[in-house]
Amino acid sequence: MDDFTLMDFSGSCRNFGTKVSSLSGTVVITCLLLAVAAKEDRGVKLCVTQRQGIKDFSSQNLTQVPSPIPEETQYLDISHNFIYRLNGSSFSGLLQLCFLKATHCGLQELSPSVFDHTPLLKVLNISHNKLPFIPDLSLKHLRVLDLSNNVYSSYRVPESFQDLTHLDLLSLGSPAAVSVGYNDFDPLMNISLHHLILGAGNLWRKYDSGSLAKIRYLQKFSLHTAFCENFRQFENLLVDLNQTQTKSLRFITFVPDDCQVSGNPFKNLRTMTSIRSLTLENTWINSSFMEMFVKNVWLSPLYNLSFVNITYNEDTPDGFQFPAINHSVSLSSITFRGINHYQYRYPTINMSFEVISKLTYLKFSGTGMNILPCKVMSVLPSLETLDLSDNLLSESGFWWPMCSHTSTFPKLQHLSLSKNRFSSLSFISQKMKEMNTVASLDLSFNSIILDGACSWPIQLTQLSLGNNNLGNEVFRYLSSHFERLDLSKTGITVITQEDLSHFPKLTYLRLSSNSIQVIPADLNIPALTSLHVDQNAITSLSKEVFAGLPRLKALKAGNNPFFCSCESYWFVTAFNKSLVLDWPLDYLCSSPPALAGLSLSEYKPTKLSCEAWLQAAVALPAVITVSACLALLFYKCDGIWYTKMLWVWIRMKRRGKQRSNMLTNVSFFYHAFLSYSHQDSDWVDNQLVPSLEGAGFSLCVHERDFVPGEWIIDNIINCVECSYKTLFVLSKHFVQSEWCNYELFFAQHRALSVQRDSLVFILLEPIPADSLPKRFLKLRSLLRQQTYLEWPKDERKQRVFWVNLKSMLHVADKSVVLKEVALSLSDTIPLITDPV
Repeated sequence: MDDFTLMDFSGSCRNFGTKVSSLSGTVVITCLLLAVAAKEDRGVKLCVTQRQGIKDFSSQNLTQVPSPIPEETQYLDISHNFIYRLNGSSFSGLLQLCFLKATHCGLQELSPSVFDHTPLLKVLNISHNKLPFIPDLSLKHLRVLDLSNNVYSSYRVPESFQDLTHLDLLSLGSPAAVSVGYNDFDPLMNISLHHLILGAGNLWRKYDSGSLAKIRYLQKFSLHTAFCENFRQFENLLVDLNQTQTKSLRFITFVPDDCQVSGNPFKNLRTMTSIRSLTLENTWINSSFMEMFVKNVWLSPLYNLSFVNITYNEDTPDGFQFPAINHSVSLSSITFRGINHYQYRYPTINMSFEVISKLTYLKFSGTGMNILPCKVMSVLPSLETLDLSDNLLSESGFWWPMCSHTSTFPKLQHLSLSKNRFSSLSFISQKMKEMNTVASLDLSFNSIILDGACSWPIQLTQLSLGNNNLGNEVFRYLSSHFERLDLSKTGITVITQEDLSHFPKLTYLRLSSNSIQVIPADLNIPALTSLHVDQNAITSLSKEVFAGLPRLKALKAGNNPFFCSCESYWFVTAFNKSLVLDWPLDYLCSSPPALAGLSLSEYKPTKLSCEAWLQAAVALPAVITVSACLALLFYKCDGIWYTKMLWVWIRMKRRGKQRSNMLTNVSFFYHAFLSYSHQDSDWVDNQLVPSLEGAGFSLCVHERDFVPGEWIIDNIINCVECSYKTLFVLSKHFVQSEWCNYELFFAQHRALSVQRDSLVFILLEPIPADSLPKRFLKLRSLLRQQTYLEWPKDERKQRVFWVNLKSMLHVADKSVVLKEVALSLSDTIPLITDPV
């Protein structure tokens, strides 16, 4: 026999006195709220596929169900209002409604047709109302039904419940219902109800034996009812539950704090062959009751035993005394979560722990423990999981000198020290070498700091550091042997391939609730199968990121500010959503503003709008087609000719200033010397000369202005040198004239020596290249190098022709003599815009 005191378990004992009752009530409410929250979370996962499907009208002082409600609503909450009746039209049109919550509304009446328009309803919570009876319901898809805390006086369920063939969880309870009749649950006989919750915390006066035995498929039973004095009812209840082969039992507020337990109410546990799990919650336990209860547990087939929010009181002089028993115990898991001590002194426990030496799981949570109970742990050699979360432990309290952790934990694999007072990561890494079998360590919710180099044992492959302010440097303090890492809410803002390349065996990485903006495109973690990056600042997930994660099987990336643009196109359209654990509920657009709040599953970008190669493939034919059409139109509208004319005008404007300096010391008598064949004289005399001289230009025409008696060659040279330009009227006749060839030769020579652009060519008609004599081969070269004017047949084009020609010839009036004319030439060069 080993004598241990509870000093080993807890360093802080509290005397509750008369406050225990109120505290117990508070704890009951808290636990019930947690249970309700768990049911609601299950319902949300069961029903909601998009955020737009959630409508919350709770606490708005409503007196009736608001209207209209969007047809796509899947989750509707109208709780905490003043809605006393639900009529047949309350939910009209809500064909997709799956989850309805209408608690704390003072609801007194349900219309028989109220749910006719909600065929897909799976979760219905109308608890905490004033329903005078359990209502008739015909909801074939209903899976969760909560009718607890109403005012009905009987647990008799309507016959319609036999049609709720998919009902998995049913919660019933009323302060006015104090008895259970034999036939109350008959409609539940043949449905697959797995979990039944009964009671509202009140005392039952009567329980008819055999009532619960009719529910054939019941797997889990929770009872929120107190028993005192008449424990015979409770014994009969256990007999019935044994017939249903229930595997899990949970008793809430089983014994009031002012109750003296008589007899042995739990003796039937020994004969419940199917029972595997038992939880006592929010219950006052005396040491005398504990002795009786533990003996029955030891002799039962229970695997898991839990004490949740228990107040322990020693009502025997020697505390808890339990003699050794010669019986094998099936128990493999014990949980203590929230243990309050009624006395100031530490309770005394005198028992042999060898009876539970095969225990593999032990949890002490919320007990105020500040020092490790090594004596207790040392007699549990089979212990594989130890959970000491939510206590007051620190490095000195857990690794205290008189405790040998190597011998104390010979088989321990999983250790949770979450929600304690640990701080030194380097110290912990060194001490973990003493626990050479531990593979998993939880240090979340502590005050861990990076205080020096860490040396982790090789066998430790899983580490949780969540909810510690560690920053981006945390990766440098971790082991390359880690296979699972939880770094959620650790203040990480940036991750790099360099940081993660140190973990070649990493299969699970949780980086939730940080401030990470980008997952690097070069990320390469070949062994990773699960990645959690939800609740960060990530705006998109690219294809390149997942190229380095070939074995990824699970992704959680919701609650990030996603950009609904082409950056998210690949993830939305191509990524395998069966790998995404929280899709699509937690994926919303945050930008652009027009799409803010839109579910990513509803964002449908087209492939054409986001694929560059496809845009090019579509645009290229379109561009070619448009270009061809424009080219055809350009050709049909003589665009080539107009372009040439425009080019002439631009060249004249650009060269105007360049010529002014060159011509400062040069003087002219004529604007232009005309070189043409006498066979083209009709066009020259009737068109060219009248148009130019009529505009004030002086022209040198050989038939009129050659000096009589001089050699023709001399006249040609003099006229070319005294003219600002030489105008060549090109035609088939021109190239046949020998004198025209002389004029071209001298004008070209003059252009090379004095003025480079003094030659102006007017193409009167097309001249085939093969028709040019050899002496005119130079002309062909000149026409390739210099811009020429074509005489158009179209009268509209002729106006453009004259404007361009006049702009090239425009100088001061010929009456201004010699040098003054040349000096003013640069000021008068602008394009002549006067009409012909």
